Amino acid sequence: MIPFLLILTSKDAYYPTFWKMIRIWAKMLIYGMGFRLRVMADEVLDRDKSYMFCPNHSSMMDPFVLIALSKNPIVFVGKQEFVRIPIFGFFYKRVVIMVDRSNPESRKNVYERAKKKLQDGTSMAIFPEGLVPTENIVLAPFRNGAFSLAIEFEIPIVPQIYYDCKRLFSWDFFKGGPGMFRVHQYKFIETKGFTKEDIPTLKQQTFELMEAALLENHKYMKDTNRPNNEREFKLPI
Repeated sequence: MIPFLLILTSKDAYYPTFWKMIRIWAKMLIYGMGFRLRVMADEVLDRDKSYMFCPNHSSMMDPFVLIALSKNPIVFVGKQEFVRIPIFGFFYKRVVIMVDRSNPESRKNVYERAKKKLQDGTSMAIFPEGLVPTENIVLAPFRNGAFSLAIEFEIPIVPQIYYDCKRLFSWDFFKGGPGMFRVHQYKFIETKGFTKEDIPTLKQQTFELMEAALLENHKYMKDTNRPNNEREFKLPI
């Protein structure tokens, strides 16, 4: 794939084609590893609109699930540390808006780069937790970044819940196995007319929605005693 990636990451105009390519790769990875996707969407995405995708973060599989699900090209805002990874880091820095959270100037530059990306239906994605929480944490506290950018560019927030990535593809080598990734895409949260003063409220609204869904699922799984390798069951809604 490297020759194609070199070409498709050389210009912003090629990004939609690049996105189609990595979507195919993400699907091959997910299905090739024995996983399946079951999606419930409360609202359908408009191919010509930009969005801020905000999924919960629980596994290394989360970005691939998001990529596989979205026909809208998405630009990720990611950690600068990933640039150090051989080969991957080279392409990562060409397509991802990198941020050094310890550097205020770096955070400011995110806005300028995002302005150039958010056009022709290109969206953004940020895992609002900013990290993968430990096994005993259902949802880690959210950072401001996703909500600040969504308000700045007046784009809707798309809350997504990934129920099973942690359960089936755990950081623990001895846990997990093939199975179904259930995904619930909730109704979009509009940000038009919001100001910076609304960031805490918007962040809390999104957090409470996602936390309630994850806690409900946790209770459902416990009450029904679902095994880790079970493939078929309904969303708990």
